[in-house]
Amino acid sequence: MPKMKTNRAAAKRFSVTGTGKIKYKKRGLRHCLEHVSKDTKRNLEKTGYIKDCDHANVARLIPYKF
Repeated sequence: MPKMKTNRAAAKRFSVTGTGKIKYKKRGLRHCLEHVSKDTKRNLEKTGYIKDCDHANVARLIPYKF
């Protein structure tokens, strides 16, 4: 059987934690930030985690032993 190829676009956006969760950086902190409140910007800095319903789809793009 051929090896599974990693989706490079997904590999740049997602990473797997030690416990098996998939984390990502939240969107919305690139430009046009003067109208965004400080509280919102502070919350966008935090790490986001993939929900359980999307976990299988993203895990297929980045082959990793779960």
